[in-house]
Amino acid sequence: MVRSSEAFPETMSLLQEAIRHQGYQLSRVQRVDVGLSAKGYATDKYRVVFFGKGKEIQQISAKYPQLIPYLPLKIAIFAEDDNTILISANPSTYNDLFNIPELKPTFDKWFVDITKIMKSVQIQN
Repeated sequence: MVRSSEAFPETMSLLQEAIRHQGYQLSRVQRVDVGLSAKGYATDKYRVVFFGKGKEIQQISAKYPQLIPYLPLKIAIFAEDDNTILISANPSTYNDLFNIPELKPTFDKWFVDITKIMKSVQIQN
């Protein structure tokens, strides 16, 4: 998790740029605020940004279908007062969950890349 003092739109733009800079493609941006509003939460700035490397995700999904719910990678981004917060799961923990030794380097690389993405958005402030 990182906190940015930039406004939500600027942080969202920086996040998407950082994802591309790290060599990933954006898959989609999903609005979460519609469901939250229905539950009584007052926010219009909550998204989940999905990203990955297409062929890599396809190959891993085909060989290890148990990983499909965790792919593509994702970062949640939401506004909180005057800040924007970004949160992501730690992909290196997938090795503990699934015990797939041949994917450990991939999981560890994803963790490093997500950390770089999030820190670069935080440092932009």
